[in-house]
This record gives sequence, structure tokens and C-alpha cells, in this order.
Amino acid sequence: MKSELNESYWTSRYETNEIGWDIGKAAPPIQQYLDQITRKDLKILIPGAGNAYEAAYAFQNGFEYVHVLDISAFPLKQFKEKYPQFPSEHLHHEDFFNHASSYDLILEQTFFCALPIDLRPAYVQKMKKLLKEGGKLVGLLFSHHFPKVGPPFGGTKAEYLAYFEPHFEVVLMEPCYNSIPPRMGEELFFMLKKKQ
Repeated sequence: MKSELNESYWTSRYETNEIGWDIGKAAPPIQQYLDQITRKDLKILIPGAGNAYEAAYAFQNGFEYVHVLDISAFPLKQFKEKYPQFPSEHLHHEDFFNHASSYDLILEQTFFCALPIDLRPAYVQKMKKLLKEGGKLVGLLFSHHFPKVGPPFGGTKAEYLAYFEPHFEVVLMEPCYNSIPPRMGEELFFMLKKKQ
């Protein structure tokens, strides 16, 4: 990963509470997606999870195999203090690109946009590697470019499809109807299925 967006950079953002991406709760589109899943035994990864509201929501709603990953130990420590019953072995303090396991479902929430754009091909390959056959990558992407240099780094549906279509079946990638008000009209909800 580029040195300027390394562990110390993100830890500093958490320590100084410069976390503009953090909405203080599980993103409604992801929450509603989780609500309609009946299989609670899915193995789920949330990379770049930060304060991991989606992980807390999933765990509190019966998903026992939720895994949280972040390059900074700071939010993971806070999460464990807030949710002491959450399994410590499901908290991963490491670089996403070094993580090794396999998952039924990976949830994307402000992680893709935090990575330098030149890492997007590697992101796609890593997601493909981490997902089991038929596994899904589901979440939110910004549907526009930002006027200033990121993070966050935005993009368009066409750009994202160029990255994902060679490796995933695009089940859905459409404007999100249930974004939080400040992001209404600025997000895509997507569901990708790993190609057999």
C-alpha cells in the first residue's frame, strides 16, 4: 500500500476523530440487505471496517461468523471494548492484501474508496481470492468523482464494471434508493457473485 495511506495515517485519523466517512451506525442499505438473509451460518468479512457498525449489527442479529479487518488496531480495540462478547479471533489487525481465509460474503462499506485508485485491480483480485465459489461481494460505492484529491476516491458505474465484470457476475449495480440523506443520489448499491 502507498506509504501515505498506511497504518499510521489511518490510526492518526481515528485518534483525531477525522472520520468523515463514519456515519455512526450501520449503513441502512447494508443493514436491510442483512435483514433478508436467512442463513446465519455464513462466514462474513468486513474489510477496512473501522468502527464496524455493520459487524456489530450482524453479530447482534445472529450471524456468528462475522470477521472484522482493519489496518489500524485503534478501531479494533475500541470495538472489542464496546462488544466484549464478539470473538477476539474474528478481529483481524492486518493489511487486507495480506489476509488469508475464505468467505461466503464480503461487505463493502467505504473501504474501496479509501484505497488509492491504482490498487483497484489488486482489490478485485484479492476479493475474488477471498470468496468461496459462488460467494458474494455486496455493498456501496460512490457514484461520482470527488473535486479534491482523496481519500475518498470516487468513480462511475462504467469504471467499476470495467474492473469487476471480468471476474464477477454483476447481479446488481444500481443507484442506491436507501442511502443516508447526505449521500442520497451519490451511491451505488452492488451485488457481485464470484464466477465459477
